[in-house]
Amino acid sequence: MKLFVAALLALASVVSGTVFFQETFDSAEWADRWVVSNWKQDDGTAGKFVRTAGDFFGDAEQDQGIQTSQDARFYALSAAIDTPVDNKDSDLVVQFQVRHPQKLDCGGGYIKLGSDWDQENFNGDSEYSVMFGPDICGSSTKRVHAILTHKGENLLTKKEVRAETDQLSHVYTLVLKADDTYEVHVDGEVKESGPIKRDWDFELPKEINDPDQSKPSDWVDEAKIADPEAQKPEDWVDEAKIADPEAVMPEDWDEDADGEWEAPEIDNPDFKGPWSAPFIDNPEYKGPWVHPKIANPDYVEEKDVHYRGTLNRIGFELWQVKAGSIFDNIIVTDSLAEAQAFADETFNQEAEKKAFDALEAEKKAEAEAARKAAEAAAEDDDDEDDDEDDEDFHDEL
Repeated sequence: MKLFVAALLALASVVSGTVFFQETFDSAEWADRWVVSNWKQDDGTAGKFVRTAGDFFGDAEQDQGIQTSQDARFYALSAAIDTPVDNKDSDLVVQFQVRHPQKLDCGGGYIKLGSDWDQENFNGDSEYSVMFGPDICGSSTKRVHAILTHKGENLLTKKEVRAETDQLSHVYTLVLKADDTYEVHVDGEVKESGPIKRDWDFELPKEINDPDQSKPSDWVDEAKIADPEAQKPEDWVDEAKIADPEAVMPEDWDEDADGEWEAPEIDNPDFKGPWSAPFIDNPEYKGPWVHPKIANPDYVEEKDVHYRGTLNRIGFELWQVKAGSIFDNIIVTDSLAEAQAFADETFNQEAEKKAFDALEAEKKAEAEAARKAAEAAAEDDDDEDDDEDDEDFHDEL
């Protein structure tokens, strides 16, 4: 323990970033910091978050998070970022932890950041600047969303990062850097990175096809053609079936009554298949036609695409078919080192995995005991039936 504390102190001494928001849900007062939206409350489809560490955990108190508790519900709650984030000249790091112990089959697990939305009416139409985190639905959707808004549009990253789908906690980290590059981390490992403008459509293309140009009608783009001088060989056999030369008209065949007799067909042993002329290089071939380009008159260079405006709200707005996801350990900072240090302090997957394995072993043992008990009960019923049959037999005698 002393070594662990010493390591944390040493790490803290070199971390100098600004933490704008941090939440561990380690005390019951978490609800004082978060506002539950009125969205969907009237029609009864609003779900409730409850504070819990779940059925397995490494530390009963430290691993407390908030869990979706009702199936087929909408969830919406948010908190104010008391120190608003302005990342114009700095990095923005968003990180949180989520676990799907219910084996999530369809539902969101992402977080949103925005500005000045009405917390009491926070909903799926509320404007946001960043949406980040796992989304799972069936076998086709198992991805980490990274959506950045731009001029009223929600831009989804063109690079797909696969979401973790087991029942353990995982830490998801999005880094938007001041140099307009980004990184997506899962459990501290970089899964995707690069220029933001490359992987999000912030800009229209610089060049477009010239609308006044089209492929000439006499353009030849067939590289090969059938040899016009080729001829089918005289001995080429392309009849797949022939009359059986060994067939003999049955003796009892009556042509007046049965019609003209024809020998049955058999596969032609000399059949070579349909003939086609061999291909040769096309002497008129000009190559693929390339549409001439011109400068796109609608192109506008976008700068500072990492910049998300002034952020003072953070929240979860989710739909879950099967509830049970647990969210924990949120941090918004301008330092990846700060986020990593926070994860090192709060996330112990090894201890959680050990508790999970123990719980699964216990469930398996209970299921096996129940199975054996059911078999024993069935055998007792059979014995009682046999005894009753014996008694009936003796009574008849």
